[in-house]
Amino acid sequence: MSNMKGKTVVITGATKGIGKACAEKFASQGVNVAFTYNSNKEAADTIAAELTSKYGVKAKAYPLNILELDEFKPLFLAIDEDFDRVDFFVSNAMIYGRPVVGGYGKFMKLRPTKGLQNIFTATVGAFVRGSQEAATRMEKVGGGAIVTLSSTGNRIYIDNYAGHGTNKAAVEAMSRYAAVELGEMGIRVNAVSGGPIDTDALKAFTNYEEVKAETIKRSAVNRMGSPDDLASSVYFLCTEEASWITGQTLVVDGGTTFR
Repeated sequence: MSNMKGKTVVITGATKGIGKACAEKFASQGVNVAFTYNSNKEAADTIAAELTSKYGVKAKAYPLNILELDEFKPLFLAIDEDFDRVDFFVSNAMIYGRPVVGGYGKFMKLRPTKGLQNIFTATVGAFVRGSQEAATRMEKVGGGAIVTLSSTGNRIYIDNYAGHGTNKAAVEAMSRYAAVELGEMGIRVNAVSGGPIDTDALKAFTNYEEVKAETIKRSAVNRMGSPDDLASSVYFLCTEEASWITGQTLVVDGGTTFR
């Protein structure tokens, strides 16, 4: 098995859900964790302290508004001050609620203005800028791995998900381009596409209970996905066991997309 101790992962949006599960997974394997939060500094600092206490790793939280792409450069400069290397980058943070108004809903009600633009910025733009900053640092340590979180909502129809689903398809395509161009730097780039996962983001959907029931019905293993299901896959793609996997999308959906 890979020896991950002493390496560093940068994760966007790790105070809850999939991001938090990823932080826990990497830390449990001895990986130092730099992660971002949007507004709740107290919760983020508590998580960092818990990871350090429980696993003996270095963990620190940094503020980041993923809708402000200019914040990525100072973010990584701050990480440089606290960590001596960057080996992995996980582009996870997403937006929901008021920022996606006009981008979340039925096709005929979509408005190609702020809502859709915000989803693109938070999904594709944040992946591009975060990966660019991370890649320059990975190159200095001989390479690394980048993983973006995607969704099976770009493969199958999900009610009100057109805005998110099309941008998840876009970020998967962008990750393949990145894989080709960053390969010469020793950097692998992949996506993990999750079926509906039981998180706060999903609970924000107006038809959450309907989506949950339908997911369980479709699943070959008769359950919803959990953040840990995706975190384990993200972690695997960063290990040496996955050293010949790049430019791929790993679908983790409990069999919901083939039934």
